[in-house]
Amino acid sequence: MSAAETPVKGSFRGASDLPLVARQVRFEQLSFWLNPIGALLTIGFSVVFVVIFLSTSRNSTVSYLPINLGQYYVPAFAAYGVMAACFNVLAISMVNRREMGLLKRLRLSPLPTWMLLAAIFINWMIIALIQVVLLLLVGHFGYSVHGPHDVGMFLLVLVVGMLSFTAIGVGMSTLVPNADAAGPMVSLVFFILVALSGLYFPVKAGSGLATFTGLFPIRHMILAMVYTFNGIPGESVWNDLLVIAVWGAVAVFVSLRRWTWSPKRG
Repeated sequence: MSAAETPVKGSFRGASDLPLVARQVRFEQLSFWLNPIGALLTIGFSVVFVVIFLSTSRNSTVSYLPINLGQYYVPAFAAYGVMAACFNVLAISMVNRREMGLLKRLRLSPLPTWMLLAAIFINWMIIALIQVVLLLLVGHFGYSVHGPHDVGMFLLVLVVGMLSFTAIGVGMSTLVPNADAAGPMVSLVFFILVALSGLYFPVKAGSGLATFTGLFPIRHMILAMVYTFNGIPGESVWNDLLVIAVWGAVAVFVSLRRWTWSPKRG
């Protein structure tokens, strides 16, 4: 990677930079909400599915866990909301920005590029957090699903998940050759792994499917959210957090190695 392709310019100067980052985040939020149909589809997808599942089977029990499906689906789809915003939509958005030349124009901005990139990432983390809050409210007031058993650990899983899947999303965007391939490549990988990792139906630990999907961070994110949400005895989230964090670290390495501001050719 040449000096001209270095990911960021400028340096962090402390609290004086935070208002600039906050203002840029505001611009990103305004851009997101100016497309109301896209915003509603992004935020409402997980809520709609939770309503469908809980309206038909919330009192059914999970065969291998001491909880009902209501207590399973709310945290599972909260995990989905984080992964969808910070990985799936972010990766596609970054590819589109790169191929349209928008990322290259950031190099001409008077603001340090790290501020502009941080604003993009924080914007999608906020959208993920909105989805999580909506799911908790719908689950609690609509279907009597209790809140997180361990709030501190639940928030830790959220933070680690958002940071790691943001890194994975950026890393994935560097592997996509053009804007036309972004949707199929990113979404196909994401939704296949989501379906196999136990989002729509619980996958018993130790099964062949669980062993396969356990290689990827998506299953670990779902399990970590479910365990911390319900306080299931004998289940620890530290291994899940470790796997998620390792994937995030690898994604950071890939991003730094393959990052480019300019559209890819050929």
